Amino acid sequence: MKHIFQQGTDPKAPVLVLFHGTGGTERDLLPLAGSISPGSSVLSVRGNVLENGMPRFFRRLAEGVFDEQDLVFRTKELYGFLNQAAAEYKFDRGNLVAIGYSNGANIAASLLFHFSDALRGAILHHPMVPRRGIALPDLSGISCFIGAGRHDPICAPEETEELAGLLERAGASVSVHWEAGGHQLTGTEVAAAAAWFASVYA
Repeated sequence: MKHIFQQGTDPKAPVLVLFHGTGGTERDLLPLAGSISPGSSVLSVRGNVLENGMPRFFRRLAEGVFDEQDLVFRTKELYGFLNQAAAEYKFDRGNLVAIGYSNGANIAASLLFHFSDALRGAILHHPMVPRRGIALPDLSGISCFIGAGRHDPICAPEETEELAGLLERAGASVSVHWEAGGHQLTGTEVAAAAAWFASVYA
């Protein structure tokens, strides 16, 4: 998978794994990483799927309707890539915290839904529920931040609450931050994510 790896200055800090939104690239969320954990190593990944020329992490059938078969395949592909990257760049595979926005948040959530050891934690900006009707793995010890908009036309508040409930019932610790706006990622939401990260991983 196309990606960027940047070696951090703090070897004990979680490695940040960045997943962009639809149409983004592996460079989009690099400023976020610097805001949230300046000392962390960063692995920023580009989605392997193209939709009308726009990179994504998995296919969808329509707005808000995921191609579930492709989602499962791409989630497993990404899990394998993280294993390979840990070996190549010699970082601690058990110390990864994902930061994802929109489609990137959905693939990060899907990693949590399918693997108990994919991530140590996740910052999910405007995610949806990746799959329904499946048993989640034991997510005890995993911490998640969800940033959501009260008037998000893509991800309704009810969806945010459903996702938080599913993760909590699987054992994860979940903090939900609400913004008054829609699907856009704001500076105040990033600041809230940074404060959450500092409180959990200090």
